[in-house]
Amino acid sequence: MRPHRPTRTPRYLWQLPDWPNLTFDAAALAAPLAQVHRAQGMLAGRMAELGLPQRDQATLQVLTQEVITTSAIEGERLDLDAVRSSVARKLGLDIGALAPSDRHVDGVVDVVLDATRHFDQPLTPERLFGWHAALFPTGYSGRMRITVAAWRTDASGPMQVVSGQNIDDMGREKVHFEAPPAATLPAQTQAFFDWFEAAPEGDALIKAGLAHLWLVTLHPFDDGNGRISRAVGDMALARAEGTHQRFYSFSAQIQRERKDYYDQLEATQKGPLDVTLWLHWFLGCLLRAVQGADVTLAGVLDKAQFWQRWAGTPMNARQTLVLNRVLDGMEGKLTNAKWAAIGKCSPDTALRDINDLLTLGVLARLEGGGRNTAYILVK
Repeated sequence: MRPHRPTRTPRYLWQLPDWPNLTFDAAALAAPLAQVHRAQGMLAGRMAELGLPQRDQATLQVLTQEVITTSAIEGERLDLDAVRSSVARKLGLDIGALAPSDRHVDGVVDVVLDATRHFDQPLTPERLFGWHAALFPTGYSGRMRITVAAWRTDASGPMQVVSGQNIDDMGREKVHFEAPPAATLPAQTQAFFDWFEAAPEGDALIKAGLAHLWLVTLHPFDDGNGRISRAVGDMALARAEGTHQRFYSFSAQIQRERKDYYDQLEATQKGPLDVTLWLHWFLGCLLRAVQGADVTLAGVLDKAQFWQRWAGTPMNARQTLVLNRVLDGMEGKLTNAKWAAIGKCSPDTALRDINDLLTLGVLARLEGGGRNTAYILVK
């Protein structure tokens, strides 16, 4: 769902007399907060037992997932190889062959990394402007020229989030949200920055949930507001945890619950300044994200055990590249055609690579044959 423009002005959160004094019921949030903290502690303990190479691999996977899913929430599909290569370059990790650099992908990666790895640096208008410029390096969102690295101007009318803009839906558009007038943004954003940089009153996880909601409410840019708001939320989470290492992806969990995420935001925007229900949902989603890190951890351990088993087996760089891609959770089955595509080689070369590994026992052939023959790793 992308920001759009025009028409009516319903009553929203930011129009309430005491905005932005958001309130919540601390007692009602005590139990979900305790659950999240417990899950975070358990995850940190498990990760501390791993060696540095395994922690680096977990971080690489999580940050790759974060970049891909924060864009997917907005309906934008990024190439997995390009994202993973960009993250690896910027973290200084050796993953073998790298995909060519992509300016747009690098920009999204820069935002995610800056928010989480430099969480202790102040959040300022200039920093957000830098993030916005990184997201839109050409000055365009799709085919539309937008204001980049500056607050929106509302030159075309109020900033609105609208659905039903397809030709078939003409006349049935629905306004889900209208943002505060652009003229109020300098004062409103400064109030946000002052609050964000002040010491948290109460639990820092609550501050992360409020920061996410507050910035989404301001919708300060022509486009990219969701991605930047999630990055600021992740920055607040990193501050709460006191570490730049990321072992779970909150954006990935939001993507899994995308409809509920938008429903919760819309309901909150049209509700009172008591945002307990939003924070309850936020903490629940965060808990599920932390618990879901078990999948990432299992994958990292499987990968480490696989390479330990086959450490003395000679393989060429292309074979190592493709096997790592399979171990990182490649979609679908491994076939000769997919090997050729990943390894950027001819089908004949791919078949030779595969046959070598079949002979060594590294791969096994699945039942079936012909052009669709598939293979699995022997772990």
